Amino acid sequence: MTVPTSAPASRTFDLRDGLTVTVTQQGDATAAGGTGVLLLHGAGGPLTVAGFGAALAEDTYVITPVHPGFDGQPRPDWTDRVSDLASAYLDLLDILDLRQVLVIGSSMGGWVAAEMALRDNHRRIGGLVLLNAAGIQAGGQEIADITSLTPAELGRLSFYNPAFRPDLSALNEQQLAAVAANQRTLAVYAADPYLHDPKLRRRLHRVTVPVLVAWGEEDGVIPVDYGRAYAESFPNGRFELIPEAGHLPHLEQAARTLELVRNFADSEVARPVAG
Repeated sequence: MTVPTSAPASRTFDLRDGLTVTVTQQGDATAAGGTGVLLLHGAGGPLTVAGFGAALAEDTYVITPVHPGFDGQPRPDWTDRVSDLASAYLDLLDILDLRQVLVIGSSMGGWVAAEMALRDNHRRIGGLVLLNAAGIQAGGQEIADITSLTPAELGRLSFYNPAFRPDLSALNEQQLAAVAANQRTLAVYAADPYLHDPKLRRRLHRVTVPVLVAWGEEDGVIPVDYGRAYAESFPNGRFELIPEAGHLPHLEQAARTLELVRNFADSEVARPVAG
């Protein structure tokens, strides 16, 4: 059944110790019946998942936070680890009193999702979807150091279809400054070690919720075998390859990615029980 959609609304939540999180809310929370989707962006910022969030909101309630420090959002000095983001978003789910939440994370956001599942002692999470996620160490598989790449090089590694590669020459000075600021924020959270926690993979056996790891086949940033290793690390994980897509399959193959997510949610993620 399709949930009635509503215009996106922005809301800022005060969490603790000076930490605030601004989220975009889409879809009908009441019709969703106490559940929904938490959609977590990667290093490119919330715009990289905005269209996907709008599509998901046709079926359910969707909340999309802006990670503190990205897109000009404030970041307290103590919020400097991916684990801090994971705890913050679990606090957010408590405030909203959502259950059986499907947490979807792209790239760095997938790492946050995995860390959330490990800390979910209030049992708010019903399943995970990791889209070309960072976070683990996978044998000889290496994540490309995007901080050392030119924008053109990063575009070639990130996108299979040249039409999706951003043209930074078209950006004005303010927009370029925002891109640079996001990269600096990424470095705060994940520069050393780069985009992973060496101990994370061995902890993932404790995540018992169903996990879909979906991967753009042509990703030059995080290779496909890395994704397979991620899926194998969960006791209830499965891997899906998305052809003709790179690091952001929800952009290049939006319909296919949406179908995978909806089928997974319908078949694997239980709805909350009232009361």
